[in-house]
Amino acid sequence: MKRPIAVVVGAGGAIGRAFVARLLDDPRYAAVVAVGRRRPLDWPPSCGSVFLTADLMDETELEGLARSITELGEPGLILVATGMLHEDGLRPEKSIRALTRASLMRLFEVNAVLPALVAKHLSPLLQRNQPAIFAAVSARVGSIGDNALGGWHAYRASKTALNMLIRGVAIELRRERPRAICVALHPGTVVSPLSAPFLGSNHAALSPDESARRMLLVLDDLDLADTGGFFAYDGTRLPW
Repeated sequence: MKRPIAVVVGAGGAIGRAFVARLLDDPRYAAVVAVGRRRPLDWPPSCGSVFLTADLMDETELEGLARSITELGEPGLILVATGMLHEDGLRPEKSIRALTRASLMRLFEVNAVLPALVAKHLSPLLQRNQPAIFAAVSARVGSIGDNALGGWHAYRASKTALNMLIRGVAIELRRERPRAICVALHPGTVVSPLSAPFLGSNHAALSPDESARRMLLVLDDLDLADTGGFFAYDGTRLPW
């Protein structure tokens, strides 16, 4: 039986890079395809992955990306590791009074619209008659049931929207690819540029490699009954 390929979208980020490195050592996959808006200047030329570039908000480029991936193989695993918490002029809100239309629109675009478009164009590439997984990195703060602190309104809401989209994609995949699993993942607090301004003395923060390792172990333990779920890096099922 021909081995499937693994695809990591958002491979230029800390967690995405860690996923690529881990999957390159996984003999279950014939190749690892890294996807990003642009190839990082420090991307190792001999790391063994194929790096494809695309503007993930441009559906024409996503169509081309899907064709390029199809030429490389049939994905058994697609991981979406994109996301944004802050950028110049945009910081998590401590109260609703700090919320702006611009922050809502920007974070929804990156954290919900982008992975939804990726799912639209890439999830149909998953193996049809073999086990396959589509997973997106979400965040525990996107859980409505787990929100006891408030704040971070735009980021929370954008990740909640992502969770709902993943739930919907899981339902559709179940009809078309009955052996496929689709889930949202919480990576934990990870030492990365995304979280760096907010870590403080958080000694429980995970390295990107450790977070990726644990999330991949979670995926390995899932079964078909778990599709459409939301799981933390330690395997805990999180409330919506």
